Amino acid sequence: MAVTDYLVPGLLLMAALAAMRRKQDVYGILLAGGAEGLRLVASILPALVMLLTAVGMLRQSGAMEALTRLLTPAARAVGIPAETLPLILIRPFSGSAALAVGAELMTRYGPDSGIGRAAAVMLGSTETTFYTISVYFSAAGIRKTRYAIPAALIADLTGFVCAAATAGWM
Repeated sequence: MAVTDYLVPGLLLMAALAAMRRKQDVYGILLAGGAEGLRLVASILPALVMLLTAVGMLRQSGAMEALTRLLTPAARAVGIPAETLPLILIRPFSGSAALAVGAELMTRYGPDSGIGRAAAVMLGSTETTFYTISVYFSAAGIRKTRYAIPAALIADLTGFVCAAATAGWM
């Protein structure tokens, strides 16, 4: 067994020993933490369900293909491979859908192709912006995102352009 197999149990044991040393109710503290975690899940669940439903609708409705066709000339003009547009469109919303699209691109074109390399860099250098904002802002009770979304989308765009440059498309 590796040392990492003992890491979490060791941390739990250390926390329990520290609490017992201070004469704290370890079981009660763990129950309170679990209850707080469930309240947090309940507070962010509606935003997650709505976001995942919207992603599913976008993919199943054909809107993704229509947006890809619409954006292809602009993508080619700035040097982004049009084949990666579905990845660019879905990545800000869903990490698992983006991984599926990236895997499909790598299967179709190969991981060492320009498109495969661009997809890999895009997956590694961008964020699931709307997912992250909906989860963390909901958890913190923030209703107005102000500049967070535009700043995050600009960072994502930078990651996509850098990916295209890395893959030799620019």
